[in-house]
Amino acid sequence: MNFNFKKLLPHLIVVIAFIAVALAYFSPVLQGKVIYQSDIAQYVGMAKQQNDFRESENQEPYWTDAAFGGMPTYQLGANYPYNFVKEIDRTIRFLPRPADYLFLYFIGIYILFLVLKIDYKIAFLGALAFGFSTYLIIILGVGHNAKAHAIAYMPMVLAGIIHTFKGNYFSGSLLFTIAMALEINANHPQMTYYLLLLVLVLGLVYLIDFYKKKNIPQFFKSLGFMVIGVLIAVGVNATSLMATQEYGEFSTRGKTGLTINTDGTEKEQKAGLDYNYITEYSYGIAESFNLFIPRFMGGSSSEKLDEDSESYQALLKIGANPQQAKDFVDGAPTYWGNQTYIGAPAYIGASIIFLFIFALFLIRERLKWWIVGGSILALTLSWGDNFAFLTKFFINYVPLYNKFRAVSSIQVIIELCVPILGVYALAQVFSEKHSKEEVLDALKKSTMVAGGLALVFLLFKSMLFDFTGNRDRMLIEQMGPDFVRSLREDRKSIFTEDTLRSLFFVLACAGLLWAFVKEKLTKNIAIVGIGVLILVDLIAVDRRYVNNDDFVSKIAMEQPFQQTEADAQILQDEGHYRVLDVSGSPFNSARASYFHKSIGGYHAAKPGRIQDLFDFHIATGNQEVLNMLNTKYVIISNQGKVMSQLNPDANGNAWFVNSVNVVNDANEAILALDSLQSKKHAIIEQEFADKLPRKRFGENSHDTIKLKSYKPNELAYNYNVAEDRVAIFSEIYYPYGWKAYVDGQEIEHFKANYVLRAAVLPKGEHELVFKFEPEVVQKGSIITLASGVILLVLILLGFFFKYRKKTA
Repeated sequence: MNFNFKKLLPHLIVVIAFIAVALAYFSPVLQGKVIYQSDIAQYVGMAKQQNDFRESENQEPYWTDAAFGGMPTYQLGANYPYNFVKEIDRTIRFLPRPADYLFLYFIGIYILFLVLKIDYKIAFLGALAFGFSTYLIIILGVGHNAKAHAIAYMPMVLAGIIHTFKGNYFSGSLLFTIAMALEINANHPQMTYYLLLLVLVLGLVYLIDFYKKKNIPQFFKSLGFMVIGVLIAVGVNATSLMATQEYGEFSTRGKTGLTINTDGTEKEQKAGLDYNYITEYSYGIAESFNLFIPRFMGGSSSEKLDEDSESYQALLKIGANPQQAKDFVDGAPTYWGNQTYIGAPAYIGASIIFLFIFALFLIRERLKWWIVGGSILALTLSWGDNFAFLTKFFINYVPLYNKFRAVSSIQVIIELCVPILGVYALAQVFSEKHSKEEVLDALKKSTMVAGGLALVFLLFKSMLFDFTGNRDRMLIEQMGPDFVRSLREDRKSIFTEDTLRSLFFVLACAGLLWAFVKEKLTKNIAIVGIGVLILVDLIAVDRRYVNNDDFVSKIAMEQPFQQTEADAQILQDEGHYRVLDVSGSPFNSARASYFHKSIGGYHAAKPGRIQDLFDFHIATGNQEVLNMLNTKYVIISNQGKVMSQLNPDANGNAWFVNSVNVVNDANEAILALDSLQSKKHAIIEQEFADKLPRKRFGENSHDTIKLKSYKPNELAYNYNVAEDRVAIFSEIYYPYGWKAYVDGQEIEHFKANYVLRAAVLPKGEHELVFKFEPEVVQKGSIITLASGVILLVLILLGFFFKYRKKTA
């Protein structure tokens, strides 16, 4: 095999340039600073116990007691054996965060452009256009790292598919397999699912194209290679996938058995999430124009206005002092769309949108049709409840679609597709694949469409829109109609400013292309000019929402929560107990989890039965439920001061009950907790009734049980009973992985009091040990290792046959 360094050199330069650009945009990382990501701060709180245990014990606990009373760590960054895919990913993402994800955006789509036979200079430009798409930068700002991670590998997956369909079965399927493995490893099922929808559109277009060309065998041969690739990609991620599926049934995404609401009414039974929950963030139809005009509907939910704004002046007139007025306009509610909250507009770039429209008139290949088809599907699905008939069809009939919320996030497919087609058209122009007449005709039409659209908005904005937002009625009540009228004028000014801005970039981009076609500019100058336009266009908008001000010292993210006096008081107690923090929102904050073993926490998929318990009992102040969870301390806020309260009635780590009440189902179990005296009695559901030798047990004051040692994944108790007794443990029952041993012999344990563990303990003096030994990790690791070996063997065979063919 001949190695041609000269061919490789331009790509090495591009990679170095990507590194430089990523570090330049997030330059504070060079000073050791990190970006403050709100979601990651919550993750740090949730994962602290796990990370501390890993460091001290040099092993994975796979269980944490820091949140929701206890849960597996499968969705909290657990490390699994033989996970070489994660090691590959970490190697690629060698830059400091979040520059690593920006670099990954660049590299992923650059590979796709090379597969599409695009010149490396234009591919470089296109990669920058994709990477700086505003939505992709915003999600890095707030800490949606898993989402960014999955999006970054999407282009590589597409590159593998296209390369395989071109007949490059070995290299194409290898690229596809590795990219798919990395995509799955990113662990954002929603983004991977949206990629699958795009791939289905792509596959349909290729099938039609192969059929027309009477080359169906090549289609199915390519498909066969990719099916093998998917199986291997799934196999090398087996542990993570199996663990996620297992926990999913236990979480709010699964079924808890409860069929009633807190008011006793029948709960509507659905296979997936609730329709309103799925469509809560539905993109407005008109709002979609902010892909082209950044602040088409006012920008984010909190935009900064200056002291010349109408809102600032109106605030002074109604009695605000200059500082109060400034504080308000620093986060003015200029957004007038219908979403409940928006962090920033999903701006793709006026120049990129123009190139996309230009491509629609110029390109005739199959690439155009799957990109247009995928973009239209993504756009209409992002409208959610605003395009209800399509959304309901997908929810009701398309498998798994009802498992995901925030439908507006499917617009990532548009943000992937639009630059691909736009840059492909640009490459076609610079490689002179089309006649001058064709290019000029497409240029004229696209300029008329994009420029004309901007002009219509400029000239007729007051006729088309009233600039009224959902919060305006409340603002009128609070601040008066004059202020709201001023706010609407500011919205109109923002609209006008950004529409003019987009019109400029359309005309400038069109002008550069016209000048190149007319031979008034050289190819390189035109490429540089368009590249500068794209970067100035996108980065200027990106910096409005994510900039150097968002960076903090490293310790501020490593220790995102500050210990209060209440925390310090509680931490003096070195026992094993739980804490409920009601100084904030207990089930939407990981602050308490950072310091304590918390009843609350922060997670998109909370343990389902704990959520039920919160809704039915904890939120209503059922003290007996807190007692059985061994909630020894409660953190409260009293007149702005955070304080801790001791709960002397907490049940402790384990206790014996005198009687057990067997109920039919989850409904009866959760309602029975209303009147339960948990220190004496227990509630067992019918499915566990056969675990009980009897329902009543004699009370003996000499019977004892005490926690001897504690680790998150192993609890040891000493007990002494005169006869067999039912013990209840203030630990969350999880049906998979936890095993109970009496003097080394495994015994059965079961669920009691809706969420807790229970066991019938044999008489005498014994040691009881609970160990978390998840079989899913053991089985998954075997599959992962076997799949990795198969992949390595196939790679070696592929290179061997390729070498033999070349030397034959």
